[in-house]
Amino acid sequence: MTLRILAAASLAAVLSTAALAVGLPDAIKQAGTLRLSVNATYAPMEYHDTATNELKGLDIDLANALAAKLGVKVAYTDVAFAELIPSLATGRTDFIISGLSDRASRRETMDFIDYLRTGAQFFVMADTAAKEATDLCGKKIGTTRSTSFPADIEAWSKKMCEAAGKPAVQYVPGENSIDVRNQLKQGRIDAAVQGSETLPYAMQNEAGKYRIVGAPFTLGYQGIGFRKGDAALLDAVKAALAGMIADGSYKAILDKYELGANAVAEPLVNASPL
Repeated sequence: MTLRILAAASLAAVLSTAALAVGLPDAIKQAGTLRLSVNATYAPMEYHDTATNELKGLDIDLANALAAKLGVKVAYTDVAFAELIPSLATGRTDFIISGLSDRASRRETMDFIDYLRTGAQFFVMADTAAKEATDLCGKKIGTTRSTSFPADIEAWSKKMCEAAGKPAVQYVPGENSIDVRNQLKQGRIDAAVQGSETLPYAMQNEAGKYRIVGAPFTLGYQGIGFRKGDAALLDAVKAALAGMIADGSYKAILDKYELGANAVAEPLVNASPL
């Protein structure tokens, strides 16, 4: 009986994969490969293992699992964050899953499947005097320049600092999150901003170095980015993600990175309020 149940489950999985693959665009089905661009400087979402240089992270695990559901493999390209959206626009990649926030401004040329709750978060060195976010008014705040965080910091400063008669924050650009954390450790900035989903990993990886200040000051979603008009691919990936949520494999990946609280109950399309 057990063997029959296992055989039936295995057959159901094969049939499910085949059904999902039918919805893929013909070029992807024929190639058997999804081309995916990432910027592997944003642990634990995507990063290189220091020993093997292998791509690892939540987004990598999720992309591989989605591809398996769709019956294809993933061909990764690691590019600068600023090159992610141009890579999609020019057709060099099929989609993006790389710590990319779903934002209304990006939906002019892209559609998103939202798969993870996120928010911009201040953090400082552990021995910094700041206790509340407004203690950072007038201070030097660093973040990755090619992300949406500079605009988020500016908007927060106008609302929380300047409107209250306090000095505006001084934004300092960085190349990526690694560069920004290095600037913080070197004392070149007073505080930094990253996505809230990345800080538990950074604090665990460098125990005792950092301290979070305040709650996330934006609330939105990270999204898998698709070109406008790629409805067939978006629908296929959305169905695969829904299947992962239903069978528990999505939750298992998030739990592996201690981000189960950031889970979504179902795949969302262009749902972020940012």
